Amino acid sequence: MNFDIDKIRNDFPILKETIYNKPLVYLDNAATTQKPQVVLDKLMEVYTKYNANIHRGVHFMSNKATTETETARKIIQQFLDAPNSHEVIFTRGATEGINLVAQSFGEQFVHPGDEIIVSEMEHHSNLVPWQLMAEKRGATLKKWPFTQAGELELPVLEKLISNKTRIIAVTHVSNSLGTINSVKEIIEIAHKRNVPVLIDGAQAVQHLAVDVQKLDCDFYVFSGHKIYGPTGIGVVYGKEQWLNQMPPYQGGGEMIESVSFEKTTFNQLPYKFEAGTPNYVDTIALAEAIKYVNELGIENIAAYESELLIYGQTKLLTIPGLEIIGNAWNKASVISFNLKGLHPFDVGTILDKMGIAVRTGTHCTEPVMQHFGIPGTVRASFAFYNTKQEIDELYKGLLKVVELFK
Repeated sequence: MNFDIDKIRNDFPILKETIYNKPLVYLDNAATTQKPQVVLDKLMEVYTKYNANIHRGVHFMSNKATTETETARKIIQQFLDAPNSHEVIFTRGATEGINLVAQSFGEQFVHPGDEIIVSEMEHHSNLVPWQLMAEKRGATLKKWPFTQAGELELPVLEKLISNKTRIIAVTHVSNSLGTINSVKEIIEIAHKRNVPVLIDGAQAVQHLAVDVQKLDCDFYVFSGHKIYGPTGIGVVYGKEQWLNQMPPYQGGGEMIESVSFEKTTFNQLPYKFEAGTPNYVDTIALAEAIKYVNELGIENIAAYESELLIYGQTKLLTIPGLEIIGNAWNKASVISFNLKGLHPFDVGTILDKMGIAVRTGTHCTEPVMQHFGIPGTVRASFAFYNTKQEIDELYKGLLKVVELFK
């Protein structure tokens, strides 16, 4: 595989930083990814050359910004293989995207006594919005549990679905376990019962090829900052048949067709769901990040990150007292672990002094931690700019932690 890691790392200025006079080892990519220079340059270009509110202006800069924003929408449509660009909605992130679907879909299709199925491994962003909607609509939230290996079993889902099930929400890749769920099979089971499915792809699009037409999902959401783009920008893909029936999520400018004190009519897709001045600068920069990922090739990225995962798991399991939490047969490049007798926070704090950035805690998946009866984990999450040498540094750092607490 032709994967020039030195060239790639040079594309990310922050990787040259030092922490406590030690080279940065950044292993917190599931929380947020770093940004390549082309994305940083694009942000500066928009702000310094054609920063103007889009869609409503007649002057050159507004037209330029509008064109770039709608081009970005088409780039993301192609990236997801969505049938139409108007099925791509821009939000502030995956969290707002899920809230949009939960509230808007719920208002139209969920009634007292209905049921929503959500998996036990969901990030709070794909659990709490459904709890809020269920409470508001008088519906019931049903938990789809996972196994001790961190896997969702399809026969369990088949039993959970009833004639009251209105929607299923499930993550494509678990942020705390690394599990890659069989979402295509999940969707097939749901659709046999005419139940739509929302897929949380916040941890998937940066690791795996996603084709929403092949998956046949009804909704797919992700965040820009986890795929090397800016913060504050996210995407909802939704099938036109659902989006056209769903009421607007927020009111304001742009989402309207006409307004009077007597009646307001709403704009066409996707603008019906994009109230107010959109985050057009970060939208344009997100498209640049996706172009960068496309140039590397998502298959090349997946293969390289798989090498890192295998190398990392093999290496870390030689450390006395280390236990990996989440041992699904199909995993993304995430290793959650604990050291026997040590609190994750203590481990992460000491690693930080060595220049090694990992995440500690519940990772916004408290039900996962409750399942295993633990307070949290240490999580090392890898991106395509990470190296085996950095994993070696993590390994040596953990040995020092073990020695320190012996």
